[in-house]
Amino acid sequence: MTRSAARELAMRLSFFVSESGSDAGELISAFFDRDYYATLCPEDELFSRFPNKKQLEYIVRLVSGVAANLSELNSAIEKYSKGWKVKRISKTAAAVLRCCIYEIKFMEDVPDAAAINDAVELSKSYDEPETSAFINGILGSFVREEI
Repeated sequence: MTRSAARELAMRLSFFVSESGSDAGELISAFFDRDYYATLCPEDELFSRFPNKKQLEYIVRLVSGVAANLSELNSAIEKYSKGWKVKRISKTAAAVLRCCIYEIKFMEDVPDAAAINDAVELSKSYDEPETSAFINGILGSFVREEI
């Protein structure tokens, strides 16, 4: 599994946690049960490989961090989206932004450029084409002002 695939998994789980109000730890525990995870492979190629220890640690750290800092991340999104409230942004784009902003702000071992590039590329798979430019603009502004 690549870092990009691990990031996509983390984004999907973060999306679910923020939309459902589920406990991140419980969700992660259930999701990464090897028997359950194996059932997902026929549905989506993303699940074809179980994350190794390092990848799993990264996913857990990112999903848990996004859940624990949801309010702060949403505030950053609203600050740099120039008048947009998070509830007006597509739920997928918001999940991508939360993950990337968390990585930039709290995960010093992740290069900002790599996180931003993957966020933009990930958004192309889930949203309208103009959404990737919107995400890139927010993240670029965030990095220029905050980092």
